[in-house]
Amino acid sequence: MGLKVVSSAIISFSLFLLLASTAKAQSKGVFDVTKYGSDKDITEALTNAWKDACASTNPSKVLIPSGTYSLRKLTLAGPCKAAIELQVDGMLKAPVDPNQFSGGHWVNFGHVDKFTLSGSGTFDGQGKAAWSKSTCQKDKDCDSLPMNLRFDFITNALVRDITTRDSKNFHVNVLGCKNLTFQHFTVSAPGESVNTDGIHVGQSTGIYIIDSKIGTGDDCISVGDGTEELHITGVTCGPGHGISVGSLGKYPNEKPVSGIFVKNCTLSDTTNGVRIKSWPALYGGVASNMHFEDIVMNNVQNPVIIDQVYCPWNQCSLKAPSKVKISGVSFKNIRGTSATPVVVQIACSSGFPCEKVELADIKLAYSGPDGPSKSQCSNVKPIISGIMSAPGC
Repeated sequence: MGLKVVSSAIISFSLFLLLASTAKAQSKGVFDVTKYGSDKDITEALTNAWKDACASTNPSKVLIPSGTYSLRKLTLAGPCKAAIELQVDGMLKAPVDPNQFSGGHWVNFGHVDKFTLSGSGTFDGQGKAAWSKSTCQKDKDCDSLPMNLRFDFITNALVRDITTRDSKNFHVNVLGCKNLTFQHFTVSAPGESVNTDGIHVGQSTGIYIIDSKIGTGDDCISVGDGTEELHITGVTCGPGHGISVGSLGKYPNEKPVSGIFVKNCTLSDTTNGVRIKSWPALYGGVASNMHFEDIVMNNVQNPVIIDQVYCPWNQCSLKAPSKVKISGVSFKNIRGTSATPVVVQIACSSGFPCEKVELADIKLAYSGPDGPSKSQCSNVKPIISGIMSAPGC
């Protein structure tokens, strides 16, 4: 009987310690995942800490301290009862084997208002082994590999100081979001990584990408249909495929793209500069009010390009022109060096010619063996002002 009493006392004391620990984790609204019984794999600890923080009626913070942790596929969802922040100061590592994922993401944030993702930490997708298995560049019906970070239906949010590294697929996908800012955000992957777009934005409004550094194996930033009021400022891009609107017109019923502002950015050693691209022959769409200004190019291929015959790996028909209507585009004060002799290429649709395209102060030098530099324009009558270093348009 005495042993039972002692055992009961021990259990009660252990429970007290656990509750005290949890209370400490929640002190001042901070929910430290290491207080939730985590060791190296913090998937369940982070899930539980998020659940508690999300239920708080006061602003709260989930903390992942410095250290290296494994993290399996995870969804952190709202709605939460108050503003919530996830501060990541550690190194989070994804499973190496893509077969351990079902669906298209590693970490998904969904349906959260007043959300902040902060810290000095890194989301490491460990994608190197997966890139060699990807067939998405050549096969439009390929199996999708997981993206590092998905932001679905997030509102009034800030992502700052975080790094995403070596994703198996896109590093970041933004869908259905409103008023979301990326600041001092870093994307890091080698130039040979496959389909690793830095930040892809679609069907979202009021997205700001500022003072960030993106180097990857595909578009540094890509813009899908339904994007409105996207502001890209102070971004460095390279390696990568440039900053791209599109590709558009690949799917039926795409929503219009409008209000794209790219300013004070620097691109280095990229395969494209600032680009708008649409597929020929397929589906209609509208893209308007897009402006690229004060851009520095360092040894960039195809620095300024509108490509309405975009057809990678011959995955389309060139028998009919693009049905996407492009209008209200300006390229102003684009300067630096080009790795290709055609420094400006505006190839618009013969079925829906571009309208109100402005080229102003284009100062791009090419010093290679195929010079001098030149411009090429088709199905467009651009408005040209200021310096135009490359004749042809």
